[in-house]
Order: sequence, then C-alpha cells, then structure tokens
Amino acid sequence: MLDRLLEAAAPLLKPLFTLWGSAVTGAEVAAFALAILMVLANMRVHPVAWPLAIVSSALYALLFAHYRLWGEAGLQLVFIVVALWGWQQWLRKGPLSASPLLVSRLTAAQRRWALGLTLAAWPVLAWLLSAHTNSDVPWLDALPTVASLTGQVLLAQKRIENWPTWVAVNVVSVGLFAVKGLWLTVILYSLFTLLALQGWRAWQGLEGRAHA
Repeated sequence: MLDRLLEAAAPLLKPLFTLWGSAVTGAEVAAFALAILMVLANMRVHPVAWPLAIVSSALYALLFAHYRLWGEAGLQLVFIVVALWGWQQWLRKGPLSASPLLVSRLTAAQRRWALGLTLAAWPVLAWLLSAHTNSDVPWLDALPTVASLTGQVLLAQKRIENWPTWVAVNVVSVGLFAVKGLWLTVILYSLFTLLALQGWRAWQGLEGRAHA
C-alpha cells in the first residue's frame, strides 16, 4: 500500500532543482512554504496555523517516507490527528467549551513529567525503528520524533513551554536532515529555531490571553 501511495505521489517527489548536490522536490518546496506560514500563525496564536499544519504534515509524511525516515514520517501522521484536536481546542466551539483557551505555563511537576516521558519514549521508539524498519538513523530519527509530539501537545494546550521544546527539536532535526541531504529542510528547521525563539519571547507577554 505504501509503495502504491508513493507511486501515486511521484509527481510531487520529482526533483525540481538541486541544492548543494541534493535533489529538492515539489513536495519539499510546498511543505517548506506552508510550514513557515504555520509557525508565523502560531506566533500570533491564530487558528489558521492548524489547517496549514495538516497540509504541510501530509506533504512531509510523503517526503520522509521516500527517504526512509520512518519515525519522522509516522510522526507527521500523528501531527495531523493532533492538529485536528488542537484546531478544535483553539476554536473552543460548542456548549462545553464556553471559555476560550488561554496561553499558560506548565507547573514545575508538569514540566518534569513532560521531560521524563519524552526521554523514556526515545529509546523505545529508537528500538522499534531499528528492529522493524530499514531506518539507518534510528536514534537520531527517534529523538526529534518523540520530542515533536510533546511540543505539539503543548502547543495545542497553548502552553508557553511548547516553544523551548521546539527549539530543542529543531536543533536536533537540523543534524538529522543534514545527514540525509535534505538541505532545503535543513534551512527550514534552522529558520524554525529562530522563529521558535521569537515565539517563545512573544508568548511571554501573552500569558493569560486567548490570542495576540
């Protein structure tokens, strides 16, 4: 089934140009642009970020599967599910959601739990990738995968700590994608690091507010 899906997506995975000796596909270009718009919308606490995230994640799932980054590819599918939930959380529609979701911080105990669960999940996923896929970078693939899931859940809850989580994820991801020669995505995640730092700073002044 996966082979058929990749075959159907072949036009999107066709190289458009080369960057530092590596092919850049249409899927990577489109995902790059949508991801930048998504982060800018997140910085403004604007719910349009979530549909942008869904489309960008779908494109990256195809791209990562093409490059055998199975942890990252699977993560994009989880991102799509979490994005649907996050979108609903940010819109807060319905009789049980009368009050808007406000920007807030985790407690010290919650931060410890988030970090502990992330670190505990890392070797588990690395083992699964090593044992059950043809990934050639299971440990490097697994770390940003599990940490990204943590960051996505924190973002959906409008927790300020999502931003330092993304800073860490993006720094590790730069190394991962450099190993794979995905240079446009290396540039993207380098920009993500800078934008995450800016988002972290911007949300400091938004605590207790629903949006900018």
